Amino acid sequence: MELNLTRPIVFFDLETTGINIATDKIVEISILKVFPNGNKESKTWLVNPEIEIPQGAIDVHGITNEKVVTEPTFKELASKVSEMIADADLAGFNSNRFDIPLLAEELMRVGIDFDMKNRKAIDVQVIFHKKEQRTLGAGYQFYCGKVLEGAHGAEADTNATYEILMAQLDKYDDIENSVDALSKFSTHGIRADFAGFILMNEEDQEVFSFGKYKGKTVEEVFNENPGYHNWIQNADFPLYTKKVLREIKDRMSKPKNKMTDSEKLEALQQKFNLR
Repeated sequence: MELNLTRPIVFFDLETTGINIATDKIVEISILKVFPNGNKESKTWLVNPEIEIPQGAIDVHGITNEKVVTEPTFKELASKVSEMIADADLAGFNSNRFDIPLLAEELMRVGIDFDMKNRKAIDVQVIFHKKEQRTLGAGYQFYCGKVLEGAHGAEADTNATYEILMAQLDKYDDIENSVDALSKFSTHGIRADFAGFILMNEEDQEVFSFGKYKGKTVEEVFNENPGYHNWIQNADFPLYTKKVLREIKDRMSKPKNKMTDSEKLEALQQKFNLR
């Protein structure tokens, strides 16, 4: 079975210095880009993180400090990575909780904006766990009947993730073969940011998920305690979380009773069923 695509989708995997989205860095990135016509393009880079790789991380992926010392930094690779994913939806294994947030953080650290507003995300791990409750290696064995050689290497993990999704689509008749349906199925809940510090409630309002304001809407908190926004902007939160909060703050500062010309036109069109 082939993916039913209307635009390209990028499968990718990161090997990193650790699991802290706000502070850890990429040491290897592998990208597999699949096009609607079935063509594929792939690229794998080792990355100099410019910080020490802890032994605990080395024990997982085998990438040592000596191995990456002469490799390009992410800043040097960022434009190539950004260009490769620019027109694509994203997919990975545990990518909603880790790979996408960390990639966004790395891009924003070097001044390249990143947004998911016009993208879909498929997390193959979520589909796997909802259906079978396994790990990547076990999933590769279960779905594809193969032993995952080179596990915890970005390229091997990326290609295995792609193959698993193809096998999942073959196996489960109740999973629709479309990026939109797969994105919805592989999402645990609605987050306003990647790291999960800001969630969406049933009224489609942003709410804090942590601290003394947990469960309160962001707008309510910013009205009650304007300094809280400044505190977060200066604290050790992910850059994307800070970006989302700045956008909410900017939205709150705009007059709510005034509509732009385009908003007025859209309202009239809806009123008179012109759309």
